[in-house]
Amino acid sequence: MTVYFVPWDANQNLLLEAERLYKEAGTFNCIEKDDLVAVKLHVGELGNPSYVQPFFVHHIIQKIKEAGGKPFLTDSNTFYTAQRYNAYDHIQTALMNGFNMAPFIVADGLKSENSHTIKTRGILNEIQVSGAIIEADAMIVVSHCKGHELSGFGGAIKNLAMGCTPRAGKLQQHRTIGLEIDQTKCSGCGKCKVVCPFNLPEIIEGKAHNTSPLCMRCPICRSECPLEAIRFVNQENICKALASAAFGILETFKPGKVSYVNFAKDITQYCDCLPSPGASIMNDVGIFATDSPVSADAAFLRKVNYQLFNKLSNVDCMTQITEALNIGIPGDANPKIQEI
Repeated sequence: MTVYFVPWDANQNLLLEAERLYKEAGTFNCIEKDDLVAVKLHVGELGNPSYVQPFFVHHIIQKIKEAGGKPFLTDSNTFYTAQRYNAYDHIQTALMNGFNMAPFIVADGLKSENSHTIKTRGILNEIQVSGAIIEADAMIVVSHCKGHELSGFGGAIKNLAMGCTPRAGKLQQHRTIGLEIDQTKCSGCGKCKVVCPFNLPEIIEGKAHNTSPLCMRCPICRSECPLEAIRFVNQENICKALASAAFGILETFKPGKVSYVNFAKDITQYCDCLPSPGASIMNDVGIFATDSPVSADAAFLRKVNYQLFNKLSNVDCMTQITEALNIGIPGDANPKIQEI
């Protein structure tokens, strides 16, 4: 499977380079006349400067219209309480960050109430998928390649898996990770409860306990524990869950109706979900286009020293690729990269 690629070269007109890329890759061949086309993207948490630049998305919207489609921007609400927790705040954030080139339809509704259960494969048996994703006729998945605290890396697979699922689906994927508190180390200081966005840990008889089904295994309590008493178990499971969720989401589309564009610029340590994504840890790479999320992500990882992601997260980010292939998502772990 071929992934088409243009390097990030500021000496070139990158918008024109992107146009050549889309033509070679057949990015918009998935669109038929009057298709309702979801442009799945991440608009960036408010305050985060590292996300796909809006003028590239303007251009994608224009190309969809030229192909006869009816485009809309979309993403699902967050599980955690930030600036994209409900549809109103999510839309406001999208507008603040410059995404005003098409209607923004929050995929899972006003308060994450719009979803359906879809059967899938792998570590999950089923996954909740956001309603607007299911109802779309075609989809262009526009992803920003960057690091991630839990999965090592976020690209097209993660954009599908987390971004196309409501709060329940996000929690389901995160909960494949186990959490343990070493009671021999814990002093019951309560720092974990203070820093937890939901104040979930309980201090019982001088020790911290977290048995809440709402714990999404974010790394905050673990990183803030002064005695390093909190650890994750089977952290690599989230990589498998991302692949499993992505499979279920793609099952809601007819074959050949989804295309992928990965932007590898401003590659930060942490993801676009944070207002402070950390420092850029790699040089800008370029833009990738193909018809497989596996191949799109694998092409990027082959272009960089992805071991840096692994070291920062303590998980092998290539697990997303291998698991996706194992459960039947088409693609290639070592795709041909055609520079144009």
